[in-house]
Amino acid sequence: MTKTSIDSDAIRQLATLLGETGLNEIEYETESLRIRVAKGAPVAHVAAAPAAVAAAPAVAAPAAPADAAKHPGAVKAPMVGVVYMSPEPGAAAFITVGATVAEGQTLLLIEAMKTFNPVKAPRSGKIAAILVDDSQPVEYGEPMVVIE
Repeated sequence: MTKTSIDSDAIRQLATLLGETGLNEIEYETESLRIRVAKGAPVAHVAAAPAAVAAAPAVAAPAAPADAAKHPGAVKAPMVGVVYMSPEPGAAAFITVGATVAEGQTLLLIEAMKTFNPVKAPRSGKIAAILVDDSQPVEYGEPMVVIE
C-alpha cells in the first residue's frame, strides 16, 4: 500500500470554493487521488483511489429503504444541488410524511447555481417517505421522496 501525501493547497482551494459557492460539500477526484471537503464535518478526507471515503455527516440523514430508487413512486433529483423543504427559512415544509399531494404540487426546492428550482409531484398520492433533509446536497437521480 502506498502512502498518499496531503495536497494542502488543493484542500484550501476546495474550501475556498465551498465558501464562495455556498455548497455544503465538494469533491475532487483524479485516477490516484480523491479529496472531499464538507461543511460541518470534523475533517476533510483524502484517500488514494479507489479506496472508499467515509465522512461523518454533521446531521444523520434518514435511513433510506434499500430499494427506494427502484420504487415506482420514487421522485428523483432532476439535478445536482441543495434541497430545501420549505419556500423560505422558518416557513412550513412543502410536504410531510403521510400528507396527500396532487400532481404538479411543489414537493421541495433544489438550489443550483443560486437558482431555486421547484420539484413537482409527478402524480397524485400519499407521501410514504422523505429521504432527504433540509439543506442537504443531492446528486442527479438520487431518490428524494416516495409517493404511493
